[in-house]
Amino acid sequence: MSANGGTKAIIAALLANVGIAVTKFVAFLLTGSSSMLAESIHSVADSGNQALLLLGGKRAKRAATPQHPFGYGRERYVYAFIVSIVLFSLGGLFALYEAYHKWSHKEGITEWHWVPVAVLVAAIVMESFSFRTAIKESNHLRGNQSWVRFIRRAKAPELPVVLLEDFGALVGLVFALFGVGMTLITGNGRWDAAGTAMIGILLVTIAIVLAIETKSLLLGEGAEPADLAAIERAITEGSEVDRIIHMKTLYLGPEELMVAAKISVPRCEDAETVARGINAVEARIRAAVPIARVIYLEPDIYSAAAERAGTGAAADTATPQSQDASGEVAGRPGS
Repeated sequence: MSANGGTKAIIAALLANVGIAVTKFVAFLLTGSSSMLAESIHSVADSGNQALLLLGGKRAKRAATPQHPFGYGRERYVYAFIVSIVLFSLGGLFALYEAYHKWSHKEGITEWHWVPVAVLVAAIVMESFSFRTAIKESNHLRGNQSWVRFIRRAKAPELPVVLLEDFGALVGLVFALFGVGMTLITGNGRWDAAGTAMIGILLVTIAIVLAIETKSLLLGEGAEPADLAAIERAITEGSEVDRIIHMKTLYLGPEELMVAAKISVPRCEDAETVARGINAVEARIRAAVPIARVIYLEPDIYSAAAERAGTGAAADTATPQSQDASGEVAGRPGS
């Protein structure tokens, strides 16, 4: 659902921004308003960003290869991070530069006075429809989370990116309308420059937020607490496992979770029994958390003494640790 909803929101935003960009450019050419130019570049940047998100979603569907055995799911995070860079440089920094330039050339809007106002009002209407689509699709996944938490914790990057872009676009349009309106009222072009500067600061702020969130996804995030608890219950609720010695999870992509755990199993001399038990545990994990598609379970025999020693395994199965001349542990077993 998240992939389809994200694609629908991206396409809606792309269509809206292409149309808005064209009308803004026409308004800029007729009036010379810096706010209109900044908003034009903003819409062009947003359109390019949505194209990048669509490209990232398509490339992430490629099958795994020997060089990339876990597939390309995290490529969606790469393209979302590129979006934040484009928004920062092409959108935010350009708007700030244009505001600086306009401040020293404070001519007002001398002709076609009604064009920028009409274009901005029409753009607000079109952008509102795009924002509404993004909100509607996000609500399918958001549940009871606040919007801030949803943006911070969502593993699929497309919806948070489109939400922030559309929100920034709407607020930016209000800033542009303010700058243009005050310029028309006072005849002072510095109001136009002020509106442009506010657009630039807004876009830089949104770009930084996006960069921080997507960087976390690129580095690799583990399962949410609810999913982690469900996985732990699935592992320990049967007789096949005595306890979890240690476990780690990692998102390989927005809809694929890896689970790696060392588990304590009852003592037995039958390898087939252990294998059947591990298979049963894997089935329970996938039933509890369907996105847990890559699972590695290492059986061992738990020992409290070994846990206190920090080996993470049973005393009679762990590899002995040697010490160097300084008394430091020279090597730790792969536990």
